[in-house]
Amino acid sequence: MPCAGPIRSRRLRPVPQQAHAIDDLRFIRETMENAASFTAVPGWGGIAMGMTAVAAAFAAPRPSSATPWMIVWLAASLCAFALGALGIYWKARRAGTPVLNRPGRKFLLSLFPPLSAGAVISFAIYGTGMTNLLPTVWLLLYGIGIISAGSFSVRIVPLMGLCFMLAGVAALFCPPAWGNVVMAAGFGGLHILFGTIIAWRYGG
Repeated sequence: MPCAGPIRSRRLRPVPQQAHAIDDLRFIRETMENAASFTAVPGWGGIAMGMTAVAAAFAAPRPSSATPWMIVWLAASLCAFALGALGIYWKARRAGTPVLNRPGRKFLLSLFPPLSAGAVISFAIYGTGMTNLLPTVWLLLYGIGIISAGSFSVRIVPLMGLCFMLAGVAALFCPPAWGNVVMAAGFGGLHILFGTIIAWRYGG
């Protein structure tokens, strides 16, 4: 059977060298981002957060006045997180690194779930009237969040989270009347202590 015409052989087009270089650079960048740590944990911001907790301990009524006590500490927590966020932004900007790079996103996404769980559980506990458990719950879940997020940060951050968890366990055995003292020692003292270490060893 005669052929209808010559069969043209398909030639493979060579991939431009520039495309290989771009792929290599992308791979190197992603590898470096995965290996990098979130170094914008704020030392000075942590100190400011601790001072907020100490001020709240003086301003808050006795834990027996459940509603005013909880309002003061919730307001202090919002203020502390705002100071912490400003500290992260300031430190990252000074270092010339974006806050929401890959390690930064992993840090924040690891911190967010335990804090969200703490907020939900807090209102459930408040509804039952067992507000004496709140310092334990807050310190434990905050410590869990710090440990989880700290796996993407410098070594001292998971240690800080462990100390918060130990403070939460200790709070469980303290009298309810010590609520403000426990909160000041945990959220105040630990933030100030580790904030000072981070500011000294890790550049602010």
